[in-house]
Amino acid sequence: MSKKEKLIEAIKNNPKNVRFEDLKKILENIGYTAINNGGSHYVFTKEDSIALTIPYKKPVKVVYVKQVIKIIEEEEGE
Repeated sequence: MSKKEKLIEAIKNNPKNVRFEDLKKILENIGYTAINNGGSHYVFTKEDSIALTIPYKKPVKVVYVKQVIKIIEEEEGE
């Protein structure tokens, strides 16, 4: 199992304790670009996908983690 797969499994198993940097790494790995205009929120964009806004906070709230998990599962299903 690769580091990426281990990280994804760890996030799926414990969505309450996820670091922002880990979510950012995963999203960038599947083709999203992170944009920050100096505020506390990052906007992740990808061509032909909706933008995803995540506040930079430790740990990241579960609602945002679940959105990323859903995106990952959709990417794997293609």
